[in-house]
Amino acid sequence: MDDWKENIYFVLVGPKEPGNIGASARAIKNMGFRKLSLVKPPPEMSEEGRWFARNSHDVLDAAEVFDSVEEAIRDKAVVVGTTRRKGKRRGVIMPVEKGVVRIRDIAINNKVAILFGREARGLFNEEVEECGFMLTIPSSKIQPSLNLAQAVLLTAYELSKHGQGLEGVRAGGRKRLDNTTLKQDLMTHGDVDSLYERISSVLELLDYIPRGDRNLREKIISNLKHFIGRSGLTEWELNMLHGICTQIEKKVPKRPIISEGSHE
Repeated sequence: MDDWKENIYFVLVGPKEPGNIGASARAIKNMGFRKLSLVKPPPEMSEEGRWFARNSHDVLDAAEVFDSVEEAIRDKAVVVGTTRRKGKRRGVIMPVEKGVVRIRDIAINNKVAILFGREARGLFNEEVEECGFMLTIPSSKIQPSLNLAQAVLLTAYELSKHGQGLEGVRAGGRKRLDNTTLKQDLMTHGDVDSLYERISSVLELLDYIPRGDRNLREKIISNLKHFIGRSGLTEWELNMLHGICTQIEKKVPKRPIISEGSHE
């Protein structure tokens, strides 16, 4: 059974070349996947693009189109990015052959989005912030940059290869696989968004974040997004965290707002 493949969404962010879109549709179908999402693609698909999608027009024509990454990932439980660049702001970066194992396990019961950035510029920092972790495909230092459709194909291949041990695992079931427990149902990205604002307010209430220190607040929330995003949250876990925030808000009095010019 390949039901888990129906929960994997290949999301092309800001693709410029119709040929890359068509070739990506063909690449994911080659490996048994069908879900293609496009964020701000070209207004029309050229004949070249359809030619590159040879025997995969069904995947291409069924691709969902979104105006923003936020819309594309709202109903996904876990969001994963792809990158060749490294840096602290990129969070946890895993080799593709390691990262796909985690994606595969989560996808048994949950929707997972894999973001692929623009041909020339990749993913922007604010888009990386939405990702629980990043995948990277090892390549030569002489020519480290992969074509978009090539990156999609290699990622789909690794996923398909590591998913060969899932025959017979049904969506909703739980089973030991490679000494890990398959994930249960997780909350969507949209469901968890409000938690970050709540945590931010509670941290200020506790004086953990000095008033007005926007940089520290953004850094903490960014790291929380990466931390939670790597494995997702169940409904019980999300409610628990909201409950903890509620108890803190009840116990800790709100600080008075001192207007400018006050001498108190």
